[in-house]
Amino acid sequence: MKRVLLLFCLATVSLISVAQILGSEITVLVQPDHSDWTYKVGETAKFDVSVLRSSTPIENVTVEYEAGPEMYPDANGKKVLKDGKMTWTGKMTEPGFYRLTVKAKIGKKEYKGVATAAFSPEKLQPSTVDPKDFDSFWKNAIDEARKTPLNPHVELLPERCTDKVNAYEVSFNNIRNDSRTYGILCIPKASGKYPALLRVPGAGVRPYQGDSWFASEGCITLEIGVHGIPVTMKQSIYDNLANGALNGYWDSNVDNRDLNYYKRVVIGCIRAIDYIATLKEWNGTKLGVTGSSQGGFLSLVCAGLDKRVTCYGAVHAAICDMTGSLKGKPDGWPHYFYYDKNASQQKIEGSRYYDGVNFARRITCPGWFSFGYNDDVVPPTTAWATYNIVKGKKEIHPYQQTAHFWYQEQWDEWNEWLMKELGIK
Repeated sequence: MKRVLLLFCLATVSLISVAQILGSEITVLVQPDHSDWTYKVGETAKFDVSVLRSSTPIENVTVEYEAGPEMYPDANGKKVLKDGKMTWTGKMTEPGFYRLTVKAKIGKKEYKGVATAAFSPEKLQPSTVDPKDFDSFWKNAIDEARKTPLNPHVELLPERCTDKVNAYEVSFNNIRNDSRTYGILCIPKASGKYPALLRVPGAGVRPYQGDSWFASEGCITLEIGVHGIPVTMKQSIYDNLANGALNGYWDSNVDNRDLNYYKRVVIGCIRAIDYIATLKEWNGTKLGVTGSSQGGFLSLVCAGLDKRVTCYGAVHAAICDMTGSLKGKPDGWPHYFYYDKNASQQKIEGSRYYDGVNFARRITCPGWFSFGYNDDVVPPTTAWATYNIVKGKKEIHPYQQTAHFWYQEQWDEWNEWLMKELGIK
């Protein structure tokens, strides 16, 4: 029996070892010659490129490259690297980001390396226009929604509770009666008054788990969805909606500020703050909001529209400076006008009521911004220009090599800043 058990354990360890696939033996490394990847307008950025196998250059490797201003490359070609290395230089005559992308096909697989140099990014300014009736439009929309009572529903989720935190699925009225916003509420079990954190989601259709860890540190957390559907259903339901009724929801009625899909989303975020304000456990003084991508945009929305928000963290915020491409500049996801150069004036004007830049103009509370220079979904041009327009206290923490994701260190710094601002640590 002992021998059988030993063989079973060895077989299990072997299977676990075989199942672990980490990284790649082959890498395409693109390195700017400034450690912070940042230059002044008129300077020349030098990029060193290496195609490596086990950290050793691959001889006579063929690469394809593309280079130029972000989203508007003006150079491309193919080259054989005799010693596995090459250099490239680029410059910009106005503030912006210059990107070099190098691809190598080895065997049947393609490998890619990217580096994006910033040129005087602190001078970037957004293109979008601030509508004269922006404030009155949103005030009226919020006031109209608040005529409908929240009528909250709360259901304990025993399987998600911990020894320190109770977890609930909650819902409350959004823009009208029975138009619900759903989320996961986590509240510390110990009696007392706590700060609160609203977590707003990135784009897509998915379930949510709630943030019990942050709650265990002494903070109420509410993680919401934005589509008016429960957030605890099985994954296949969300997949069906993402491929069906909610496919491309971000493109819905951009030309009509009253019918734009995001009107209900924006109001739902403000109503989520209304709901937090009803909780007897909230301390009434500290309330943060945070998210990435679409959630970064919604963080700007909440901080710009609601003075109860005392801090926000906006990570690679999408839906910012959407009209940039109309002037030959990068524009924010979902790139409405990059693909539609002949857009109607009505669509252009309608987009301005939902541009993160115009919410950012109104922010006065402290904010934490972070994004990657290599992001090909949310251009760093738009992220930095949005940061520049904010007048309130703010911090910027670019992680140059990241694309549309974040590193562990970035995540840790993000949460540590929020905890400090909320008075948890």
